[in-house]
Amino acid sequence: MTTYLQKIVSVVVPVFCNQETIEETCLQIFDIHQKNFLQYSLEIVLVDDGSSDDSYKRLLSIYDRFSERVVVVKLSRNFGQLFAILAGYGVAKGDAIITISADLQDPVYLMADMVAYWEQGNEIVVAYRQGREDDIAARLFSRVAYSIAKKANPNMPIGGFDYLLLSRKAVNLLKVFHGRHRFFQGDVLWLGLKTVFVPYLRKKRGFGKSGWSFSKKLKYFIDLILDSSYLPIRMMSAIGVITALTGCIYAIAIIYSWLVNKTPFQGWAPLMIIVLLIGGMIMTMLGVIGEYLWRIYDDVRERPMYITEKITCDENVE
Repeated sequence: MTTYLQKIVSVVVPVFCNQETIEETCLQIFDIHQKNFLQYSLEIVLVDDGSSDDSYKRLLSIYDRFSERVVVVKLSRNFGQLFAILAGYGVAKGDAIITISADLQDPVYLMADMVAYWEQGNEIVVAYRQGREDDIAARLFSRVAYSIAKKANPNMPIGGFDYLLLSRKAVNLLKVFHGRHRFFQGDVLWLGLKTVFVPYLRKKRGFGKSGWSFSKKLKYFIDLILDSSYLPIRMMSAIGVITALTGCIYAIAIIYSWLVNKTPFQGWAPLMIIVLLIGGMIMTMLGVIGEYLWRIYDDVRERPMYITEKITCDENVE
């Protein structure tokens, strides 16, 4: 049982169809705690993000074995990794909160170093992917996405990150943030708190199939661009100015040709090309504006970011 004077390290684990790996993940966390930072009480918050397999049953089984150190949160449906993490933050009692995936691709042993850096006064400890054993498509997507994010925030690691430790102060600040369409890593670095970066090699997925589908990657990429950068709006402005200048130059060329009794082009083909190009640009720009408007509308409705169906915990744990 936790004493009032003993600090707590919480580990938040978002779970989505991880029935093969979640138990081993927890056992490794217990082992690292036992060997490296036993001076702190350990709390593991397992958040089931609407899994369609037997993950939730596995979580309850883990709770039955380690009820004094495990909290199980069940969301009503799949809300996505970000909101599963935020649900875990809402429950975690730790003075330091570590977030790690449940698929065993991130090395659990790094928690010892992360806690040590936190003890040195760092508010945020980021374990970033210096390399990854995933397929070439995943590596390419990661490099492109985080290269764009790095232009908005120079501190963003080029490989990105999901594995991190936050102090209680950092978590409380992040819980104040609003918005359903957010770039979480950008929010973390935007805080400007004392941060240290720890590199690691992300392992290839050994069990199951990733829930990180193409549609989710695409939405994540769009959220990254729209949330962390003014690039789309500035590109629209630049394209508009360039198109206007080009139109002025072309208008002068037409007037000159008319004055000297020469027609620069024959037929309707050039006009159709210009109309289609400009029409395509306008539709694209309207689409970008529509994305911004949808995000504003979705936030104005103020729906909850996630719905907790059930929390299973030992009420006697302080």
